[in-house]
Amino acid sequence: MSSASEMQKVRIINELREFIKKLLQDPAILEQSLSIARAHYTDGESQQMWATIANEISDNTSVHIPEDPSEHSEADRLFLEVLKEVVDEGKALY
Repeated sequence: MSSASEMQKVRIINELREFIKKLLQDPAILEQSLSIARAHYTDGESQQMWATIANEISDNTSVHIPEDPSEHSEADRLFLEVLKEVVDEGKALY
């Protein structure tokens, strides 16, 4: 494995650690984020939809997700993907 690849993995792990710490410090972030995602989520994939969700999460929580998807970190992308999965699974139950 190359040194650059290892450094990238370490950076991603550190970023995820910081994000998880933020969630543990303020558990309300999860419910607020889910509520925002449910309110704006549509079945079709739309960059504008995800930009709106990211922007509203940033405005209403201590989590900052850039509105522009090209500026999302690995942790940002992972968090939004997991939100999508949870909302999809919640819709499937109804």
